[in-house]
Amino acid sequence: MLVPRRILGGSGYTPPSEELTRAIIGCGGISESHLPMTDGRLLALCDVDSNHLAERMKGRPDVKGYRDFRDVLARPDIDIVHICTPPHWHGLISIMAAQAGKDIWCEKPMTRTLAEGVKVVEAVRQHGRIFRLNTWFRFQSNFYGFGTPVQPIKKLVASGMLGWPLRVTVSRATGFDWKFDWSGKTNLQPQPVPANLDYDFWLGPAPYKPYNPHRVHGTFRGYWDYDAGGLGDMGQHYLDPVQYILGKDDTSPVEVEVDAPQQDPDAASSFRRILLRYADGCEIIIDAGTTGRVPFISGPHGNLYPGMECTVPDWKRKLKTMPDPVPQITEFTESVRTRRPFALNEQNGFRSCLLVQIASTAWRLGRGFRFDPVTLRANDDAANRLFNQPMRAPWHL
Repeated sequence: MLVPRRILGGSGYTPPSEELTRAIIGCGGISESHLPMTDGRLLALCDVDSNHLAERMKGRPDVKGYRDFRDVLARPDIDIVHICTPPHWHGLISIMAAQAGKDIWCEKPMTRTLAEGVKVVEAVRQHGRIFRLNTWFRFQSNFYGFGTPVQPIKKLVASGMLGWPLRVTVSRATGFDWKFDWSGKTNLQPQPVPANLDYDFWLGPAPYKPYNPHRVHGTFRGYWDYDAGGLGDMGQHYLDPVQYILGKDDTSPVEVEVDAPQQDPDAASSFRRILLRYADGCEIIIDAGTTGRVPFISGPHGNLYPGMECTVPDWKRKLKTMPDPVPQITEFTESVRTRRPFALNEQNGFRSCLLVQIASTAWRLGRGFRFDPVTLRANDDAANRLFNQPMRAPWHL
C-alpha cells in the first residue's frame, strides 16, 4: 500500500532523508547571524573558546558542542558547515570540509591569501561540493547608499548608456564606510592566556605571536596575520557587487596603485586611496577620504550617483526596454538540493576576494604593481610572497 506522506505527517512533514543538517564552526559574534539561516536541523557547534561555545549552546539541548572542527567534519550526518571563524582559518576549513563531503557556507572574506583561494576552488570542484560566500549584495538587499538592489545598476551598465570604460568609486561619498577604527595596535604587551581559550588552536596556521586580548575575537581584523583591517572586513561586501556590475567575474585587475602611510609589519592602520585597473581600462577607486557629491559610476556618456541619480537623459524609460540580468540561484538550500551553483560561489567569490587581496597587498607594501589575471602572479616578488604565505606547522595547504 502506498500512503502519501502528508497523511503520515501533515503538510509540513519532512522525512529525515530529505532534511538538511548543519554545523556552525566558530561561535563569535558573526555566528549569531547564521543561527536563523539554519533551514534544517542544527546538530553541532564548535569553538576554541569555551565561553563562546557555552553561550551559543544555551537553549539547544539537542546540539552537541566541540572544540576541534575536525571532529565536526568527521560526522557523516552533517550536510552543511557554516564557517564563522576568523579569515586565517577560512581556507583550511573550507578545503577540509569539501574533502569530508560537506557543502560550505563561508563567511567573508573567502580566504586570507590568494593561494588559499586557489586551493578552495580546487577542493570544492574536485569533491563536487556546493559553496556559498556570505556576502549577498549582488543578489539581494538594498546596496549601500542606493535604496535599491544591485540588479538595476547592473542592467544600466550592461545597457551601455554610460559608455565604456567605467570608473567605480567606492568611498564614504558614495555610501561606504571602511571601519578605520578596526586598526591594530603596535604596542601590544604579552598577557596570560585565559583558561577558556585554546590560543594555540585559535592561531592555527598563523605565525605564533604572544597572546594579547586585542589579537583575538572582535579586534583580530586589525592584524595582517588574521585579516586586513577594515578593507579585509568590509571589502568583499563592497567590491563583490562592483565586480558583478562590471561583468568581471572571470578576471581580475592588471594593475594596482596605492596612496597610504607606511604600514607596521604586524598591525594594519589606514590608507588614503587604492586604484584597481582592468585590462580594458575600467577602474575601481577605493577612496578613504573623499566626501561630498561624487559619482559612484562615471563613464564617457554619463554618471550614476547614490540614490540612483543618473545624468543620462531619459535613462529610466530606456532601461525598461533592456533585458534583465540572467537569473541566479539565491537560496542556498536550492543549490544544495539541485547541485547547481549558488549565485556567489567559489569561483566568482575567489575573484572578488582577490580584489581585496590585491588591494591590501599593495597597501601593506606601500607600492603598486602589475598583476596577471591568468597566472595569478604579480611582477613584484614581495607581493607574490604575501599571496602565498607559509603556514605554521603542522598546518599546510
